[in-house]
Amino acid sequence: MRERATTTLTTVVVDDEQLACDELTYFLKDFPEVEVIGEAHNGLEALDLIQKLEPELVFLDIHMPGLDGLGTVRQLREREMELPHFIFVTAYDQHAVEAFRLEALDYLLKPVERGRLAETIERVRRVAQEKRPPAAVAGPSGSAAKPAPAPRSKLLVRANNRNFIVDANDVIYATIDNGLITLVTTSLEGHSNYRTIEELQANLDRDMFWRVHRSYLVNINRIKEVVPWFKSSYQLRLDDKKHTEVPVSRVQTRRLRELFKL
Repeated sequence: MRERATTTLTTVVVDDEQLACDELTYFLKDFPEVEVIGEAHNGLEALDLIQKLEPELVFLDIHMPGLDGLGTVRQLREREMELPHFIFVTAYDQHAVEAFRLEALDYLLKPVERGRLAETIERVRRVAQEKRPPAAVAGPSGSAAKPAPAPRSKLLVRANNRNFIVDANDVIYATIDNGLITLVTTSLEGHSNYRTIEELQANLDRDMFWRVHRSYLVNINRIKEVVPWFKSSYQLRLDDKKHTEVPVSRVQTRRLRELFKL
């Protein structure tokens, strides 16, 4: 899961019945470590919302019109994205085996009992805490065991069957789709030979290049405008030729506010 500045579990509730959504959201208010940041009412809405908001936890109904809860998780896994923790909430117990096969963290039967919900939240909290990266381990002399590599000043960009060398400062943003990284610079657009956004970012100046979303790395010097967006979230309008708008994940919204004093 994405690293959190606090122990808050950002959460999305998905159920085709509004009353069920309202009831579960009301129960979750008893848990200060849970922050409900969105609701969806079918599988397609859930796919869109999960990709936009990147929650750490999703409570998901199974029987919904169109794309059901199990199908929603399967589609997210096919997209090879980093998944949130899933809790299935349903009136039917016959799907439990398939739910756990999809690595659900728990399976709650309706009507949800507060005590059972408390057990679930505690389980999620423990698992999330274990998956958060530990602090850097110091070497025998007390210094960091492995220093970060010096940031690269030049990058290779493949475009039109040619390999161009560009200044890192001229990169406006990078994005990844189906394992292919696209670099957009002040003068051209092409593909990078790095395999992941993490690998690319590790070789750049971290004070300049900011991972605003799991699929986007932006040059903060190329941000032209901060655009208010969905439910207290934001998009960044960049100064490339297309004035591309890039989503800011919920995890990074706090840094955005600090960076620009919002």
